[in-house]
Amino acid sequence: MRAVALIAAVLGIVFVLISGTIGLRHAAFVSTPQAGERHGSDQDDVDAKSFADAVTRWNPDIFWAPASKSTDVITRSGDEARAVFGPIPDGDCDSPQMKVIPLEVDGNVVDLKPNPKKPGTPLEFEHRNENGEVVKWTATLPKCDKPSLTGSTTYCGLNSRVVRVVRGNVEWLFLCRKSNISQEVSTDPYWTRSDPRFSVFGTIGFNRKSGEIIFFDGRKDRSQFDWSKPFVPPGGRNYSDEAGRDTAEKIYDPTFQISCHACHDNKSPYVIDPHIAQSRVGFRSAGDARSTAFSLGDFLPHRPRLPDAPFRVVGSGYTGTYRNELSQARTVEDPTGNCTSCHTLTTQVTGRRFAADAAGHEPTVTLPTWVQLLELHEEQVVYAEIEAHRTNWAAGSGGIHPWMLPGSGNDLSSGAPRLSSEDWRKLSDCLWGAGGSECGYRPLYTGCPAPEAEDEGSSLADAGIQVLPPLPGAVVKTPVLRVSWTFRNSYGGVPERDDVRINVAVGAGAIPANGDPPQSGEYPSIEQAKGTDAVAISGPVSSAGSSLLVQDVSFAGHTKWSDPTPSMSPRTFQIDLPGECNRRTLIRLVPKRFCFDQSQAAFSEADHLVYADVRCDEHR
Repeated sequence: MRAVALIAAVLGIVFVLISGTIGLRHAAFVSTPQAGERHGSDQDDVDAKSFADAVTRWNPDIFWAPASKSTDVITRSGDEARAVFGPIPDGDCDSPQMKVIPLEVDGNVVDLKPNPKKPGTPLEFEHRNENGEVVKWTATLPKCDKPSLTGSTTYCGLNSRVVRVVRGNVEWLFLCRKSNISQEVSTDPYWTRSDPRFSVFGTIGFNRKSGEIIFFDGRKDRSQFDWSKPFVPPGGRNYSDEAGRDTAEKIYDPTFQISCHACHDNKSPYVIDPHIAQSRVGFRSAGDARSTAFSLGDFLPHRPRLPDAPFRVVGSGYTGTYRNELSQARTVEDPTGNCTSCHTLTTQVTGRRFAADAAGHEPTVTLPTWVQLLELHEEQVVYAEIEAHRTNWAAGSGGIHPWMLPGSGNDLSSGAPRLSSEDWRKLSDCLWGAGGSECGYRPLYTGCPAPEAEDEGSSLADAGIQVLPPLPGAVVKTPVLRVSWTFRNSYGGVPERDDVRINVAVGAGAIPANGDPPQSGEYPSIEQAKGTDAVAISGPVSSAGSSLLVQDVSFAGHTKWSDPTPSMSPRTFQIDLPGECNRRTLIRLVPKRFCFDQSQAAFSEADHLVYADVRCDEHR
C-alpha cells in the first residue's frame, strides 16, 4: 500500500470502488491532500478501472455507437441508413405506388404483346399513338426515341418499373430495370409487362431538406430478380430482424460495383431526362397530347437544387469504395451562361454524358491530358452507341432531340437554335475539369454537419447535475452524481434519426474555500471530450489527458441495438457517475454525430458545462 500511495501522490488521485462504491484517483481529479482530508482514506483509494466498471454497472446498455452491431457490409450500411433516414420501406416494385416506365418509338408508345393478327399470336411490339390506337406491329425494335443514357443497360428496354415512397422529408426510390447482356431488346417473354423477372435492382434514399443520399444496388452475382415479392431492406427492418438481415445480405451488392453517385449527382435523387419520360422533358410543349398519354407526369416532382445546396453521400461502405471520386467531384458554372442558371451540372456523368445528350453535341476537350484522352474516348463510344439507338424521328420530324435548348430549356416549341459548337466546347471543357476560373468549380459534396452547427438545428439543453446519497448497502459511502440533459436531433426533420451520441468528459479539482464557481479553463477541454487520443480503460470509459471520458451515451431508455421511437421533441439523457468526497467534479458534454462516411464523426463546439461540489459529510 505504501508503494501504491506513493504512485498516487505523484500521478494524482483517481476513483475508488470497494464493493460497489467509488472514489476517484486519476490525474484529472487531483493531487495532494487538502487541509482536513485524510490522505489514503476509503473515499479515494481506488483506480480508474474501478470507476469505469461502476459506470458500466450503474448505467446498463446506454453506451453504444449506432450501426455497430454487425461488421457485414450490407447489414452495417442498412443500419447506417436507418440511423439517418429512419425506417426503410420494402422494395416493392409490384406495389400500388409502382409506375411502368414507358418506351416510345417514332412518337408512339410501345409494348410487347401477343399479335392477334398473326397465326399463333406471336409476341411482337405493339405501337400505339396518344389516342390509344394501334399504329403498327413490328418484330424487332432496334431504336427508340429516348435510349437509356446509362451506357451499361439495354438501350431500348421496356417495362421497367420505378417506385417512389415518401415519408416526410425522406423519399425512397426503387428501380426494377429489365436489361440483358446484349443491351438489345427482343421478343423474349422476359420483356413483357406481366413477367416479374428483371436484372437490375437499385435503391436510393434521399432527404430533401438535408441533402443526404444513400445508394444500394442488387448483387452482381445474380442474373435475375423477381418483383412478385417485396425485397427486405438492407439491414432488415430493425436490429432484431435477424431473418431479414440474413436475407438482405443475399440481395444487395456488398462491393458497390455500380457508381450510382456518378449519375445521381445533381443534388437530387433522380436525374430528370427523357428516358424516364417526364411530361416536361422531351416534348414540344407541356400541353403535347403525348406528354399526357405516355409520361409519368409529376411522379418525380420538379425540385431544382442550386450548387450551394447541401449534398452528402451516406454509407461508410459506399463512400469508402468511392472516396477519391467523391472528393474530386465539382459543380460547374457554364461560362457561356446558357445552361447552369437552372441546372446543376458536375464534372461527373451529368456533365460528361447527360449534358452532351441534352445539347446534342459529342463530348469534347480542347487540350486533353493523356488520362482525359482515354476517358474521353470511352465516353465518345458510349455517346455513339446511344445515338445509334435513337430514332431518326426523334432528331428529325419529331423534334424532341436535342431536348435542352438555350433560353427555352425543354420547351421545344419555341424554335430556339441549338447550343452552338463554340459554346458547347467551352462548356464541355469545364465539364471535363479542363477549364479554369471561368468554370466556377466548387466541391459537389458538402461536409458532415456537426451537431449544433449553424443551420443544423439540433441543440443540447437543460444540463444539470445532482448529488445523491450513496447506494443503499454500500460498504463505502460514496455519493452518486446524476448528470442529466436533453438533446433534440432535428437535422433533416427525421423523427427516427439516431446518429448522435453524447461524450461526457469528467475532471476534478479542489473545492475553493470561498465556493466560487469554476472558470471555463478548469473543465475538461473539447479536445479531451472528443477522445481523439483517448486510451481505453474499460467499457465506454477512457483516459483522455487529465480527464476521464465516457463515450457514446444514448438517451434514456434507448438501450443497445434498439431502434428509437419516433419523436421530434428533445430526448432526455441521464448518466450516474461516482462522486469523490470533498472534491469538485467538472463535466463537459459534447454531442457527437456519426457521419457514416470517411469523416467518421463531427463534434459540437458548443460549451455544455456542469459541476458539483461533493461534501461527503452531508451524506454520512
